[in-house]
Amino acid sequence: MKKFEKVIIFYFSGTGNARMIASWFSKCALENKVRCRIFDIASKYALYLKEIDSESLIVLISPIHGFNYPKITLNFIRSFPKGTNQVVLMNTRAGIKISNMITPGLTGIAFILSSHILKRKGYNIIGQIPFDMPSNWLSIHPALRKDSIRFIFEKNCNRVKSHFEKLYSGKKDFASDKDMIQDLLISPIALAYYVVGRYFFAKSYYASNKCNNCNLCIRQCPAQAIKMINARPFWNLECESCMKCMNNCPLRAIETTHGLWLVIIILTSTICTFLFQNLLPNVYWIIKFLISNIILFILLLILYRVQHWILRNKLIAKIISLTSLTHYKCWGRYKTN
Repeated sequence: MKKFEKVIIFYFSGTGNARMIASWFSKCALENKVRCRIFDIASKYALYLKEIDSESLIVLISPIHGFNYPKITLNFIRSFPKGTNQVVLMNTRAGIKISNMITPGLTGIAFILSSHILKRKGYNIIGQIPFDMPSNWLSIHPALRKDSIRFIFEKNCNRVKSHFEKLYSGKKDFASDKDMIQDLLISPIALAYYVVGRYFFAKSYYASNKCNNCNLCIRQCPAQAIKMINARPFWNLECESCMKCMNNCPLRAIETTHGLWLVIIILTSTICTFLFQNLLPNVYWIIKFLISNIILFILLLILYRVQHWILRNKLIAKIISLTSLTHYKCWGRYKTN
């Protein structure tokens, strides 16, 4: 494998983890006098594809959402023209510091699917490298402490240097191979998230009464998934759950609707229990699974819209906020800078 003299880095990033990896890799390239350009694929990426020349190493970096690349990244990969460039695929997964270790995340089908798409277009995959960066999914857990974030950054910065040196020396780098078994085992969940789960999380964000309609979330959303309805930000099904809006809101006004989650789960369980015990007792489990998810999805769309409407009442809005874990200061927010 020949050495590369030019690098083009494409990245997608919500809170900055993938952008950090891109920046560190770019710095390594410049220190070795390798010409390097970086493009954010969330911004007019169709124009950036025209910048690719046949001699450049292509590096693609994106977070993992539901054990796969998010839709915006997959769409970008599908839009690649045919080519013969060498390609290195990278991802950022949810890492948490425990003692002096970083818990490994899971890549799922991200590398498998994207490699298949690119190989069919003629590209040569020479690397697949995961990075366990600080977990930013505040809908599920509190923000990590600053000392934990610094520790994870330092470890991954050193890993970027090590992987750059290996690639620059002319070697292939498939660091992801050691995770192949667990990634294959988790693939059904990746499919379920892409078909159902991502829509559930897309409808989990709302603007509390602290919102002053600055429109920062709308302007910065990489998926253009937030619009203004009834003088309040409203999230549609294109949301990637990248957490950019929640973590960048200067007033911490964007919260996760944990209370609504609970209501929807209880209602879905109640309806399905009645349905399968009384009306459809003998249907196959796969039919039950499909019906349950359809009911959950319908309730989600209806009740999210209802919640958005009743948030206009200050007292009700306050009660809704109190049911959200992200409302409380101890939950924190995550930023890379």
